[in-house]
Amino acid sequence: MRMLILAPLRIFWSYLLREVLPLPSRTAVLVFMAVLLGLPLVIEDPYLLRIVIMTCIFSVFAASWDFLSSYSGQVSFGHALFFGVGAYTSALLNYHLHWSPWLTLPLGGVAAMISGILVGIPCLRLRGSYLSLATLSFPLILTGILFVFPDFSGGELGISGLTPLVRDRVNFFYVAVFSMLALNWGLWKLGDSKTGLILHAIREDEVAARASGINTPRYKLMAFAVSALVAGLAGALLAHFIRSVGPSTLEVSLSFQAVIWGIFGGVATIYGPIIGVFLLYPLTELLSLMGGVSEYRLLIFALVVLAVLIFMPEGFTPWLRDKVETECRRCKSPNVFTRRQCRICQADLR
Repeated sequence: MRMLILAPLRIFWSYLLREVLPLPSRTAVLVFMAVLLGLPLVIEDPYLLRIVIMTCIFSVFAASWDFLSSYSGQVSFGHALFFGVGAYTSALLNYHLHWSPWLTLPLGGVAAMISGILVGIPCLRLRGSYLSLATLSFPLILTGILFVFPDFSGGELGISGLTPLVRDRVNFFYVAVFSMLALNWGLWKLGDSKTGLILHAIREDEVAARASGINTPRYKLMAFAVSALVAGLAGALLAHFIRSVGPSTLEVSLSFQAVIWGIFGGVATIYGPIIGVFLLYPLTELLSLMGGVSEYRLLIFALVVLAVLIFMPEGFTPWLRDKVETECRRCKSPNVFTRRQCRICQADLR
């Protein structure tokens, strides 16, 4: 019994010493996770916990946009569609049928995935701005449909009085944090796998990828489905956290927020949009609380984003990573910038 407990701990500790602690970026992720999990122990203010919960939910939404738009090159300007479908599906099932939110939440994700497939099929032949404009139209269409049936969907006012996942805010905090870590880790692993390489190839040159024998329509449709599933789960989480859902979950501004978060943090990384949300969303909330500055919060927000785009064109996270880490030219392994030899193949890094 003792060996069964100690063996996984030794493997985990060996992995930390070999792969995590030697790299500043991975060490920063480990510290970030530890601080995030211990936050309720030092912060009791419900408003601050609410900001962190909302940040976790929106980081999942932003990462799902990054997987679709940056990995496969299918830039979506209507990503709020999947967020809204997940939120409305979970909310309507809970409100009208009184189903448990623990059941309606995954059903909301499945409904969003189905909508992603239905949207992806007509968009397979579109490229560039035509694809972006086509995706922009779908949340507008769904909003119009919801307004046609106000008795069922709540119309412009939406639906309120939903059942929360858990009663205590601290417990919901941990639900949001663990959901964020699990979903974003899944997206990152998928993007770092063979599937991610294929999506990169399709983004760079779809004709060449198809000539290599890759079934590009299948992979592009898969990207739509996975991205929509994760975005739908994020929308359902938000609906049961604020205990209401309305047309704001389908607004065009929400779609463009995901674009801003992704570009600010660094596209095609998954962790870049997460950092973007954790920097920008609390910033906007903080500026709204500052009396004399609150009127100019949108201007300050725009200036911060513009400064990053000018001085860090690849995004904040890749810029910072390149400052503290060096990639080995032989084995492509990352190393801390102070090393003279690669930690894997011992090649000269200077």
